[in-house]
Amino acid sequence: MTIKEIFFVCILLLNAVIAVLYLLFGLIYAKRCRTEEDGETEEQKEPSTEDGQEEDIPMRDGRIVYVMKFIIMLLCPLTGIVFFGVGYLLFKFVLRQDVSLEDVIFSKERVRTNERADEERERNIAPLEEAIAVSDKESLRSLMLNVIRGDIHNSLAAISLALNSPDSETSHYAASVLQDELNNFRGNVQKVWREIEKEEDDETDCEVYLIPYMNSMLEQKVFTEMEQKNMVEQFAKVAEELYRKTPHRFTSQFYEWICLRLLDVKDFESMETWCDRAAVQYPEELSSYTCKLKLYFTAQNKEKFFATLDALKHSSIVIDRETLELIRTFG
Repeated sequence: MTIKEIFFVCILLLNAVIAVLYLLFGLIYAKRCRTEEDGETEEQKEPSTEDGQEEDIPMRDGRIVYVMKFIIMLLCPLTGIVFFGVGYLLFKFVLRQDVSLEDVIFSKERVRTNERADEERERNIAPLEEAIAVSDKESLRSLMLNVIRGDIHNSLAAISLALNSPDSETSHYAASVLQDELNNFRGNVQKVWREIEKEEDDETDCEVYLIPYMNSMLEQKVFTEMEQKNMVEQFAKVAEELYRKTPHRFTSQFYEWICLRLLDVKDFESMETWCDRAAVQYPEELSSYTCKLKLYFTAQNKEKFFATLDALKHSSIVIDRETLELIRTFG
């Protein structure tokens, strides 16, 4: 044999030895990995064959990979080994990169949960004013319970209609809810008013909180006539404190609320005072005119009513649909 033939045979033998060693390493490595997995998940495994023995699919797949590489190394001497070796090095040191999780935030606050709608309850929703007329006592009671479980702060006026229901159970539900809510309201108003009396002249947070809070209850007119009037007087005192301390925090919405609540109790004199203040501070607001129009219309003061109406018509204020209908009717 020539030197080239001897060198070629040596390469074949060396290649075969490396391939066999690689195959043995692969089979041992696959078996060890399988043993570790068995130790970790032994309690979670269940028989998947009729004989009660697990099918060794993951282990078989690992062995198949090493056997296939072994065959390629034998059929392609030296080339197969170099190919797999270079590929492993490229993957290990060039292509493989650590994943950076610095910009990834796992926060439960960003998870939006979509709850399934209660179709049965939504299907039975109806305006409370209409539903109170239902003669079916069971349905009426179910409706009242659904209302009570929700936010009832702005629904007290409708709930008060159920006080005259012929069903004693329904009227009891309504009376209990109204009593609790009104008692909480009275207590909160008194508590905040005591804080107002302790405030300095530059402190107005309590007034700014109490004005919308009281208005949301008083506009529903759930108190008796006498208590409604007393509460509106208390409401006017709170507004007066805010106006005395810091008039610039008195918004046009505040003016409209206090004027409408005074109109409810027909305190025309106090309402006119607040209307004049609103006209001075917010001359370009529509509410400054509409409050005066409602005042003079209710008080039947035709002269001032039409004077205010003419002033509104000649102003540059954008008029809403309700006021436009008023102008068409009386203008």
